[in-house]
Amino acid sequence: MICNVGKTDRAIRIILAAVIAGLGLYFNSWIGLVAIVPLATGLSLFCPLYKIFGANTCSNKSVR
Repeated sequence: MICNVGKTDRAIRIILAAVIAGLGLYFNSWIGLVAIVPLATGLSLFCPLYKIFGANTCSNKSVR
């Protein structure tokens, strides 16, 4: 896969995932499962929506 998620974007996604998961646990709600999406895209460095819209925040176009 081609990297299309940059360092800053990756950090924001992982922090957002932690916040969503924490709120889900705090409120004892299943909505915390939404945290899987930003966590997966942050860890894999690939976002399918970025590919559809042609966006890219990755500084190098390396293949992982």
